[in-house]
Amino acid sequence: MTERKPSGISFESWVDKQIREAAERGAFDDLPGAGRPLPGLRRPHDEMWWIKDKMRREGLSSDALLPESLRLRKEIERLPETVRALPTEQAVREVVSDLNRRIADWLRAPQPGPRVYVGPVRADEVVAGWRANRPASPSPEPPAEPPRRRRWWRRG
Repeated sequence: MTERKPSGISFESWVDKQIREAAERGAFDDLPGAGRPLPGLRRPHDEMWWIKDKMRREGLSSDALLPESLRLRKEIERLPETVRALPTEQAVREVVSDLNRRIADWLRAPQPGPRVYVGPVRADEVVAGWRANRPASPSPEPPAEPPRRRRWWRRG
């Protein structure tokens, strides 16, 4: 298809002629995917299909598209599940502190989007919930006393 379109013919008929000639030459035979239906052909029309497909391929969550206020709100709601697996109270407090810092940053300079109330999280309440949801650990046994070592001058 290196030739130029002649001036006396319409663009559409010239393209149709090029396609017909290529099909007669067999240029479209043995193409990968030939004879298979197009994926998503029967689905309802969605204007954002390409964004959803890209996010699915990249393994991204749709939360990345939300305004910051809604993302913070969702993170607050998921906080008990987030801290449940943490090993120490200090780690729980660090997660809450980081979240509160991001909430404070948003409150100082809110971005456009829905105005949703987002307030700081009380670390003591999250820690209390974390303690209540932790499985009861068995009481640790006192460490056994190490065997007494004999002094070298008392041997033998």
